[in-house]
Amino acid sequence: MHPLLGVSKVAIAMDAGTVYLIAGTVTFAFTTVLTVAGVGAAFILIPIFLSLGIGLHTAMATALLLNALAMFFACLRFVPAGMVDFRAAVPILIVATVLSPLGAWSSAYLPVPLLKGLFVGFLLFAASMMLFYRAKPHEARIAAGRAAGYGAAVGGAAGYVGGLLGVGGGNIIVPALVGLGFDPKKASATTAFIVIFSSLSGFLGKASIGGMDGHLLAWTAAGSIAGSLLGAWLMQKKLAAGQVKKTIGIILYVIAAQMAWKLAGG
Repeated sequence: MHPLLGVSKVAIAMDAGTVYLIAGTVTFAFTTVLTVAGVGAAFILIPIFLSLGIGLHTAMATALLLNALAMFFACLRFVPAGMVDFRAAVPILIVATVLSPLGAWSSAYLPVPLLKGLFVGFLLFAASMMLFYRAKPHEARIAAGRAAGYGAAVGGAAGYVGGLLGVGGGNIIVPALVGLGFDPKKASATTAFIVIFSSLSGFLGKASIGGMDGHLLAWTAAGSIAGSLLGAWLMQKKLAAGQVKKTIGIILYVIAAQMAWKLAGG
C-alpha cells in the first residue's frame, strides 16, 4: 500500500505532490532551527509526517535518516572549524550504545505516563539550566581537560535514559555538556556528530520494518540538507555562544510543553 493512502483526512484532501511539498518545506524550517542545537529534527518531524497521512514506520525511518543526513552536512562545517570535541564524542558514542538496550529493557517495568512525566521534568530542568546557568571559567577549563571522562558519564546517562524513554540522546547530551562547562557551540557541534551515528542506527532498524517512499525522501532530503547547512552557518558565524544557549533552552521548553500537552490528553 502506498504510504500516503488511507491514513489521514488531511492527506486525503491533498494530492501526493502537495504532501511532499509541505513535508519538504517543514523539514527545511525545523532542521534549520534544530541544527543550531545539534539535536536533529526527527522528534518533531515524525508527528508532522503522521498528520500528513504518511505511514508510521515510513515516517519514523525517513525522519531518522534525515537526522543523520542533516547532522552529516552540518558537521562538514563543524569538524573543519574544530568545533567537535572528539575526546568527549567517542566515549559518549561507545557508552551510549552499550547502555541504550539496558534502558529499553528497564522501560518495560515502568508505566509509560511515569516515564514521559520524568522526561518532561528533565527537559524543564535542562532548559532552565541552559537559559540561566553560567559556567565559571575554571569549570570550562576542567571540562576541557576531562573531556573523555565526562563523555563516558554523559554517554551513560544519554544511552540509558534515551533507551528508557525511547527518545534521541541529543536532548540529554547538549545540556549535560553545557552544564559541565563545555562551550555551547562545541556542545552542540559535538552532539551533532554523535547524532549522525545514533540516528543512522535507528534508521537501519526502522527501515527493515516499513518501506521507504522515494518521492518523500527526495523532497525532505533536499529540505534537510539545505536546512542543516543554513543552521550550521548561523550557529558558526552569526550566533554568539549565549544566543546558542538561549536557542537550545527555548527548544527544550517547547519539547517539554508538547510532551506535557500530550500527557494531559491534549
